[in-house]
Amino acid sequence: MKTTVKMIGVLILLIVIYAVIALLAFGKTYHYEKSIVIGVPKEKVWQHVRTMKAVNEWNPWMKLDPDMKITYTGEPGKKGDAYCWDSSNDEAGAGCQQLLELILYKKQKSEMIFRKPFEGRAFSEIILVPEGNSTKVTWTMETEQHPMMKMMRPLMDYQMGKSYGEGLENLKKLAEK
Repeated sequence: MKTTVKMIGVLILLIVIYAVIALLAFGKTYHYEKSIVIGVPKEKVWQHVRTMKAVNEWNPWMKLDPDMKITYTGEPGKKGDAYCWDSSNDEAGAGCQQLLELILYKKQKSEMIFRKPFEGRAFSEIILVPEGNSTKVTWTMETEQHPMMKMMRPLMDYQMGKSYGEGLENLKKLAEK
């Protein structure tokens, strides 16, 4: 019994120490990025990243709810091209994503506003860099984090790695068809 109590005490102490270290060590801004090399020229990859509708063909979060309501607005492939989603599934939640910047065959930047299951704002970039006859695609996300969320960074990195990896693999399959 005493051993169990001691083990629980040590575990609680370790959690508290980790929480304090996370609060002090991690900055306010959370940045994540993942890259993949796709075996086609940047012009072909660009067709799959230049509009919100095209991005949603490979976006891994679109499969979370087949009944998700999607509304597209703005001129496709132009600043202001946007979509909003609404799902009863908390994993998918609700929000909007809008193109802020497009540099032909090089980069698109968007802003995401999350409404549920939590409110938030993030920015994402998809950057294309030629590598011979292939294209290196880097997908980024940056957001400000509530101090208590800093403790979740390892879990966030894991989840972002899974989702971004799946999305980039989906993009690779589409672009290399």
